[in-house]
Amino acid sequence: MRTFLLFMISMGAFAQVPLQDARNGNLPGTDTHYTMPVYRTRAEWETRKAHLRKQILFSAGLLPMPVKPPLHPHIFGRIENKDYSIEKVYLETMPGYYLGGNLYRPLGKPGKFPAVVSPHGHWIYGRLENQPLASQPARAIQLARQGFVVFSYDMVGYNDTAQTPHDFGNPREQLWGFGPLGLQLWNSIRVVDFLESLPEVDAGKIGATGESGGATQVFLLSAVDGRIQYSAPVNMISAIMQGGSPCENAPGLRVGAFNVEFGAMMAPRPMLMVSATGDWTRNTPHEEYPAIRAIYDLYDRPNDVETIQIDAPHNYNQASREAMYSFFGRRIQGAPADKSFKEGSIRIEKLQDMLVWHGRSLPPNALTYEQVRDQWISMATRQNESTNDREQMWERLALALAAEEPAKVSSEPKGNRIVLSRPGKGDRVPGLLTGSGPVATVVVHPGGIEAALTDARVKAALAGTGQYLLIDAFQTGSAIAPRNTAARHFLTFNKTEAAERVQDILTATAWLKQHGASKVQLMGVGDGSLWCLFAAALTSKPVTLLSAVNEFSGSDEEFINRFFVPGIQRAGGLRAAQMLVTSRAR
Repeated sequence: MRTFLLFMISMGAFAQVPLQDARNGNLPGTDTHYTMPVYRTRAEWETRKAHLRKQILFSAGLLPMPVKPPLHPHIFGRIENKDYSIEKVYLETMPGYYLGGNLYRPLGKPGKFPAVVSPHGHWIYGRLENQPLASQPARAIQLARQGFVVFSYDMVGYNDTAQTPHDFGNPREQLWGFGPLGLQLWNSIRVVDFLESLPEVDAGKIGATGESGGATQVFLLSAVDGRIQYSAPVNMISAIMQGGSPCENAPGLRVGAFNVEFGAMMAPRPMLMVSATGDWTRNTPHEEYPAIRAIYDLYDRPNDVETIQIDAPHNYNQASREAMYSFFGRRIQGAPADKSFKEGSIRIEKLQDMLVWHGRSLPPNALTYEQVRDQWISMATRQNESTNDREQMWERLALALAAEEPAKVSSEPKGNRIVLSRPGKGDRVPGLLTGSGPVATVVVHPGGIEAALTDARVKAALAGTGQYLLIDAFQTGSAIAPRNTAARHFLTFNKTEAAERVQDILTATAWLKQHGASKVQLMGVGDGSLWCLFAAALTSKPVTLLSAVNEFSGSDEEFINRFFVPGIQRAGGLRAAQMLVTSRAR
């Protein structure tokens, strides 16, 4: 049996296994130059799009979507000018958590109005920034004059929305998917709810525009919420820079993905890509725009994505805004192609007349930062405990671990040693084959193969019958190599060691099944038993666990110290893994 297996794996395998493990090499990050994959059919793209939507939501801590409580909108402090009004607004997007903003409405115009969701970039004054490079009030005023209802609202930690800082996300919070990106995406979804609720708004005509970090909010919102029918993300969709702020990065968000793919998820809805010659969108006309237009081609709607580049540094200046006014005017309001939309002069109101909490206090039920976090965790815990749906549990664990059971595994044998790899992934999993027979056992030790060979329980197993594959799971044994985990936003683009080890076990089990094993067992030593448990939870066919994790209770502290995977508690943690393994063993 073993001789046959070694013959089979030697057939053309050598060229498919990389010399170095790509997971320790030039790791992807926010400044990597990415290339858009080629999607040849609409069906292929739709499959990818559905996965990306779940990946975005899960990384944001929003899968499953939290229950939407009443917004209890407060609209007050009305200022009336000749052709528009401005009001202060606060929304209770979660119980005790308040989002502040300003509502701009047309005056002297009849009928239902289209609406615009208007988040801002990382300017000092946030939604109230007014300077040559960017003016949030100017764009909202002009859109209101043009006949749109506009809600201009805060990033977390800015202006009136200060119950949390803008930069947060410690390891415990990461376990539960609690961070600024998720909180902002949730706020944006609730903003759409708010605009839909206004009687003068045409809910079928809601657009979104924002610049820089606000553009990140726009394309992520557009990717997960189909109610956004028109969008104009400004100076952000780039193949060479993915966003530098914590509110644009969450663990797992861009593992195997990047912003051009996220931007393309707007297709086939109309979108204007505004870029600048003086920032990371300088290549848009000849790189990012053609890549996204290729996705619109799949829908036979190539003209529904447009682009314009402004000769300026990073901005949402008047020229950029006027391009957006024209796009929304033509696309949403049906204006003629040759109609000019020029920005008129505006009156800038006093800050105290625009700020929601100036001269007043937060409502009595307003939560502290710690209470907001604890409420998020409590919500997630209730959702986890209320579901026994195995398919949903599997999906969430697979998203947390970014793991797959590969359809094919390449291999490189040398005597009783072997190296496994998934085609196109660049990984290397060193292994040792011993024994023979249809029952095969993967053995995993935190110290790798050589440490496993000295373990009394492993030695006893190897003395018996059956086939054994001992592996150096990621960063164990001979697989240990330097890895720069301190790189900026590392976890947004890369998996943790624990997640990679689960993947290596899945790779090993898939290889054994592909090469004749009728039954696969997993034997873990020490923390290797944890890796085996979560791998067993994700296999398509049952595997037998030969090791227990009785000493692991699934607390946050244990996950941080022994099996750190962001989102793992949001996915159901230990309970989900055990339920999946138990249900498949029946």
